[in-house]
Amino acid sequence: MKKINRNGLLLCDLQAKTFESAVDMTTVSSEIFIRRFMNSKIAKIMDNESILETNIHEKDILDMIEKQYGNLTYGSVKYTHDEMFWIGYLYRYFCYTYGLSSVQAYKTVKPKELRGLFFAYHTMDPSQAIERILEAKGLLVDEETELNRQFEIFKRVRKNTTDSR
Repeated sequence: MKKINRNGLLLCDLQAKTFESAVDMTTVSSEIFIRRFMNSKIAKIMDNESILETNIHEKDILDMIEKQYGNLTYGSVKYTHDEMFWIGYLYRYFCYTYGLSSVQAYKTVKPKELRGLFFAYHTMDPSQAIERILEAKGLLVDEETELNRQFEIFKRVRKNTTDSR
């Protein structure tokens, strides 16, 4: 697992703002937009971080997505601005720290699932939210981290039982 750094945070912020802007600036439902984005050419440019060498903004990204997929109107469910910002941020954080492509992240966790977790997880650190989501799905991405986490729990439980004697 890769630690988040300045470049990662810039990517997360750009994607989050793009998702948030999509609520007002696109004609498709939020789930359709997210699917299009995560499978788009621009997502691949974000995956390899070369987008950081440009001066591209949210509106430009939305225009590129529309150009790639067309300006169709279907689907009617729009997520809130806050939900879209969080989902966009979380997807990019997941891609960046776990070394996944946008397509892989999208296939692992669908937007509808993230929306359902928004209220419970949106105040958590993104790394904790991702860990919990993966844990709930039974996906151990980093076995060493999981073993260390379990060992720490064991030590805490053991300490608490010896302290209570």
